[in-house]
Amino acid sequence: MQVHPLLAPVVDLVFPPRCPLCGEGLAAQSGLCSVCWGDLVIPGEPACATCQRPFADGIADESVCAVCLAAPPRHDGIAAGTLYNDASRRLVLAYKYGRRIALAPMLARLIAARLPDAVGPEWIFVPVPLHRWRLWHRGFNQSALLARELASARQAHLLVDGMVRRKRTPTLGGLGKTARARALTGAITLNPRRSAAIKGARIVLVDDVLTSGATSAACVSALKKGGASAVVIACFARVLDEALDTK
Repeated sequence: MQVHPLLAPVVDLVFPPRCPLCGEGLAAQSGLCSVCWGDLVIPGEPACATCQRPFADGIADESVCAVCLAAPPRHDGIAAGTLYNDASRRLVLAYKYGRRIALAPMLARLIAARLPDAVGPEWIFVPVPLHRWRLWHRGFNQSALLARELASARQAHLLVDGMVRRKRTPTLGGLGKTARARALTGAITLNPRRSAAIKGARIVLVDDVLTSGATSAACVSALKKGGASAVVIACFARVLDEALDTK
């Protein structure tokens, strides 16, 4: 939620700006302290030409990682604001489960910095959907709030209800590849009322965290089946432990 400039001094007086990670005083309600900024890991170059998985130094440009060579993905790239580590994990927990939705603009800015320059007003931003019961329990779709900020930053279209989650799925952590695929079978589909908007469109699929990629793969499959011409995945934090080991 953005604070109107005229109200900012009042808000700062009642709620003094503090770093959402360590509590250090800040000059404005817009980010982290310098130490906590340094704790975030931003994906860099060189990286896989297909999925943007960071490589160790010395890998040639336009190289493709072993994962993509073994199983070429259906998506058209991944834009991750950070790599998932302790600092980004705490931000996600505060945002999603601590209901600190005011973090959405900052998280979205980090994602936006990694989006391809080609993503512009003609693109459509679509969030990963929540099942209605989870949405009711949480009160908001964290991916939809990020998608709204990103669409606004790129002056692009936002389609909050482009997809629907038709069945509740268990937590995918700890499940094998086959079990994850089974849990997601038939769970995510296009919203029939939005099929015309999706057909032929270039889509940015927005999520907060990209872990195994099973959920995003199900979304990409649904979007491509509905005729989307391109689907780029955008997330705040991407789980790539092997990439962290090279930092």
